[in-house]
Amino acid sequence: MRYRILFLTLLVFSVFVQAQSGNFALAENYFRNGEYEKATQYYKDLVKRSPYNTTYLKRLISCYQETNKLEVSKKLLEEKIKRRPNLTFLNVLLGYNYEKDQNTKEAEKLYSKAVKSISKEPSYGGAIARLFKDYNKLEYAIKAYKETAIHNPNANYEFEVAQIYGEKGDFEFMFSSYMDYLDKNDNYINVVKRNCARYITDDNQDPNNILFKKVLLRKSVSNPKDVWNDLLRWLFIKQKDYGKALIQNKALYARNNDRLASIFQLGEIAFDNKDYDTAKKCFDFTIEKTNYQRDKFNAIQMNLQIAVKQNDPEVEQKFDSVFKEFGINNNTFPIQVAYADYLTFSKNKPEEAKKVLEKALPFSRSKFQKARVKLKLADVHVYQSLFNKALIYYSQVQTQLKNHELGQLARYKVAQTSYFKNDFKWSKAQLKVLKGSANQLIANDAADLFLVISDNQPKDSIPSGLQEYAKADLLAFQNKNNESLSILKTILVTYKGQPIEDEALFKQAELFTKTNQITQAIENYNTIIAIDKEGILADDAYYLMAELYANNLNNSEKAKEYYQKIIFDYPSSIYLVDARKKFRKLRGDSI
Repeated sequence: MRYRILFLTLLVFSVFVQAQSGNFALAENYFRNGEYEKATQYYKDLVKRSPYNTTYLKRLISCYQETNKLEVSKKLLEEKIKRRPNLTFLNVLLGYNYEKDQNTKEAEKLYSKAVKSISKEPSYGGAIARLFKDYNKLEYAIKAYKETAIHNPNANYEFEVAQIYGEKGDFEFMFSSYMDYLDKNDNYINVVKRNCARYITDDNQDPNNILFKKVLLRKSVSNPKDVWNDLLRWLFIKQKDYGKALIQNKALYARNNDRLASIFQLGEIAFDNKDYDTAKKCFDFTIEKTNYQRDKFNAIQMNLQIAVKQNDPEVEQKFDSVFKEFGINNNTFPIQVAYADYLTFSKNKPEEAKKVLEKALPFSRSKFQKARVKLKLADVHVYQSLFNKALIYYSQVQTQLKNHELGQLARYKVAQTSYFKNDFKWSKAQLKVLKGSANQLIANDAADLFLVISDNQPKDSIPSGLQEYAKADLLAFQNKNNESLSILKTILVTYKGQPIEDEALFKQAELFTKTNQITQAIENYNTIIAIDKEGILADDAYYLMAELYANNLNNSEKAKEYYQKIIFDYPSSIYLVDARKKFRKLRGDSI
């Protein structure tokens, strides 16, 4: 009998909870749609059933306030406070009601009363502060959180206080509060980074960056900790001050040898941003300190890539020295593949490259490494215009690693090679599938090439220039830039006024930029825009011109002009976010 009563009690309670939940959902829906009269009926019932549920009560009060029933809400709150004076957070609700009724003096009294009450009832401090924040009474919210911290030492509200300072625009106090928060628990460093990232830019002279650095340095002097070095490193990377970031990384490594991986990662970031000096220092440090063969050889390979990028006249000797010191084996496998790439595309020695790759193949430890060798062998064959042999290797990788990124890359290479050999129909079929690839870079490249073929495919056997353009594209792939430029020049004369013209101008501009002929590149982009301001390449042309003026010609006024074109004339452009950010930075805005 007792169990039966218990079961019935639980059943009734479950039905009650479900009913409450359903009514609250309906009430919320009406509230969010601005149907306050309807919402009021549900919230009245919910408050009656749960008299001290703050959410229900606050919503009901808001409904009364939105429908101008301030006397009703005032009476309700005064009754609640009379019955339960210890619920001091209700003073905030009543104070806001007075403020809505233009009685600021009485409102301020009640707000102050709520804050003072925290000394006697610190358990309500968080609720009082949150109510102030909800009502946008930010100064009072800060006071409430700080008062709570005084009377409840276990409470840690620095994070909430920091967010409020951010909303107020008091950035130095915001950063200081975040640092105080981390001082108590440095496990939240990534959360703090995410929040601070909204206010930090890549400009080391930005006032917020300077404030952030100032607060950090002050903390690191008063209470040295790894977390401050970590944040300084993060700041310097954001500002692209990779040399300074390396100093912080080394300080962290001195206290913890497990930090070596972050120095290698910094080297990769510096490399991608063409700060080759800092990148080399990172990789040299890794080579010197690491106890792991794989890390050592990865760093050696990156140093060789730096030498290639900087056109070091001793690159070949450097590769040779590595092979003499460490041999041709599993450890040097990635370096062998990189050497083959260098021999082909920088030294025009494809036959030597093939020999290097054939020697490397037995040292591949996995099907993925084997696939990379085959992909590179195929690239070398494309370099030699031996398309059928290249397609065999690409197809093997595509079949063996169908759903892997390397398999998707191989499929794109099959489509690209088919395009080079003028098999446009087959190429389009492959590209159509690849446009939906999970790898965004491959999908974008596939979509671009698909459009080139679709827009310029010959109709009724009438030449369209696509075959000549594919030849120029192949020469660009083969790093034969002058020959490619020559064919593009011919296309622009022969097919002037035809759809291929803007593609040829665009490809030519890319090669002009690559060969440091910046003025000619800008002329081409202007011509593209003159041909068709609404064309699919127009926003690309504006954006790339802005980049050339900003980064190559140091002409910020012209750069701003073209970034602004993207912002106002091409709101759906993929460059919009970047253009807006760079425009504001050049204009000197605090971003």
